Amino acid sequence: MTSATHSTLFPQVPDSADAILDGLDPEQREVATALLGPVCVLAGAGTGKTRAITHRIAYGVRAGIVQPTSVLAVTFTNRAAGEMRGRLRQLGAGGVQARTFHSAALRQLQYFWPKAVGGDLPRLLERKVQLVAEAAARCNIRLDRNELRDVTSEIEWAKVTQTVPADYPAVVAKSQRDAPRDPAEISQVYAMYEQLKRDRTVIDFEDVLLLTVGILQDRHDIADHVRRQYQHFVVDEYQDVSPLQQRLLDLWLGDRDNLCVVGDASQTIYSFTGATPDHLLNFRTRHPRATVVKLVRDYRSTPQVVHLANGLLGQARGRAAEHRLELVSQRERGPEPAYTEYADEPAEAEGTARRIRDLIAAGVPAGEIAVLYRVNSQSEVYEQALADAGVPYQLRGAERFFERPEVREAGVALRGAARAGGNDSLLDDAQGLPAEVRAVLSTKGWRSEPPAGSGAVRDRWESLAALVRLAEDFERARPGATLSDLVAELDERAAAQHAPTVQGVTLASLHSAKGLEWDAVFLVGLTEGMMPITYAKTDEQIEEERRLLYVGVTRARFHLSLSWSLARSPGGRSGRRPSRFLNGLRPGSAALGSRSAAGGSGGIERPAAARRKRRGPALCRVCGRTLTDAGEMKLMRCDDCPSDMDEALYERLRDWRAVRAREISQPAYCVFTDKTLMAIAEAVPGSEGELAGIPGVGARKLGRFGGAVLDICAGGDGAEESAEADEEV
Repeated sequence: MTSATHSTLFPQVPDSADAILDGLDPEQREVATALLGPVCVLAGAGTGKTRAITHRIAYGVRAGIVQPTSVLAVTFTNRAAGEMRGRLRQLGAGGVQARTFHSAALRQLQYFWPKAVGGDLPRLLERKVQLVAEAAARCNIRLDRNELRDVTSEIEWAKVTQTVPADYPAVVAKSQRDAPRDPAEISQVYAMYEQLKRDRTVIDFEDVLLLTVGILQDRHDIADHVRRQYQHFVVDEYQDVSPLQQRLLDLWLGDRDNLCVVGDASQTIYSFTGATPDHLLNFRTRHPRATVVKLVRDYRSTPQVVHLANGLLGQARGRAAEHRLELVSQRERGPEPAYTEYADEPAEAEGTARRIRDLIAAGVPAGEIAVLYRVNSQSEVYEQALADAGVPYQLRGAERFFERPEVREAGVALRGAARAGGNDSLLDDAQGLPAEVRAVLSTKGWRSEPPAGSGAVRDRWESLAALVRLAEDFERARPGATLSDLVAELDERAAAQHAPTVQGVTLASLHSAKGLEWDAVFLVGLTEGMMPITYAKTDEQIEEERRLLYVGVTRARFHLSLSWSLARSPGGRSGRRPSRFLNGLRPGSAALGSRSAAGGSGGIERPAAARRKRRGPALCRVCGRTLTDAGEMKLMRCDDCPSDMDEALYERLRDWRAVRAREISQPAYCVFTDKTLMAIAEAVPGSEGELAGIPGVGARKLGRFGGAVLDICAGGDGAEESAEADEEV
């Protein structure tokens, strides 16, 4: 069978409706041909659910059974909606509306507001946190930054569960929800927030759903208008539907049942936003005639990864666990998942970076590798470690690709060059579409080599490089394509939010990794208190944490690494334990409840650094404070403590680094990062031992660059030492 995940970037549009069904497995084909009545697709991770439902829509459209404008497909993220639109376009089913719940509701609200209410729709509040802060201040309630974020999330939860301010304390008590503040205080802030919105004539994203529901309930003529327009509904990730979204879906449907829902109760990880799998689990009760199809053939992951995923859910409890799907891998065997224990967090990050560098050297593209963690604050130490290892990375969660300023500027430049055609002197020496694109984007900052370091400059280069790669793929798929053809393709992709791939290791939280996949995945920080998170207290909350880890495991196609560290910082107390979810799964451990569950860990790899005698805590050499930040530990001082850096030495080191980076055709940070150079310029080492003691140097860099650095520190230029090092290499 055709893989559910891999396809060419520019496939040929199928020439008939029947051709759309080619390559689908029996269960996917059953989904694609079940066009009428209620359909429930229970789809495990990696089983090709998006493939199945997009082929279902396209088959109905191409067979003339369904009009494209009568279909509304809804999902939960702009990325997923964009991917769905891109796939439908490739299948010859343009014109289908594929949107998020909020996007679809906002479009209807904007259209019907003048008729239902009159006047202009109130302005949409982009960020509610500032208004929540003002509401709290007016209630004389002090909230720190973390509390403000949590209270804002709590207000969002109350609204999607259709809980009004006055009822909030009682609902929290009944549901045993762990509120971030006294429920009576949150109720006050919530009520004041709603009042401030009314006073300023603004609405928030939850209001978009609430107001659309209100109009469809009160105005039967408008509800009939919507129902005449949309007669077929598809809902992806149905396990994440909130009560408010379900209410809106019911109003869209009316008394009809042409509804196809797709979901997996074992991937319910957003209950804190009001999501509940109950609508998915109760679907057959509400729709007794429903066609139910289970997708369990896993095309994404190797048998080893699938075995671990199944084992993880095999220990689950609760209603969602009763409906778990046993996945069956369709891929060849691969490596066993790797389990690694580290002495501390910096060691874990450095070890992860080394393994990633080795994978890239073995041929795994950086864009096919991800580091996933429980909370965003864990990313910093991995950013530093990857930079030190010379590995490019990208943080998940930045703005959408086509909305980036550099991408918009590049689009304008490419459009102008396409209009000018042969009259643009910039293209005189460019042969072929990719060369033309490279020539145009060179005026916007693109170069053949990436810039040194990370940050905004690197991000800009990566965006432009993604456009260059897209042009190369486009020409391979469509020989003879012109710059105008590429501009048209970019316009269509922008409209569908079908972004090209930006190369670089992905750093992401487990929640934001949902719906994505990579060849290699590193699950890091898997300790008690982090996985499950410390504030997960109830059985239900613990089970959601288990499902979150399951989502992380099932992101991996081939390589999977799971790791944890015994202490936060070097020399810290080694009191941490690996996550209970790994008991009975990692080598040498027993299932939870067994006498040896917390015992030995045979089969767990412990790097040499983890076996060495523990070092003392890292202390600031100026004020003596214990250091925990990776950047501060590299400098061995607090960021705000005075520096005794030799500025002239630092500049000489930077000049030398730039020359060496060009000589070895690598970004400058592959030689040493700015922080490491600062640490060297502060310490001014006089021997290999002193240089080796500076974090960020390491044995490999000491051997390759140590002689030159020591020569520069002694007043030389490092040139002779660099030449000798190159000869040895």
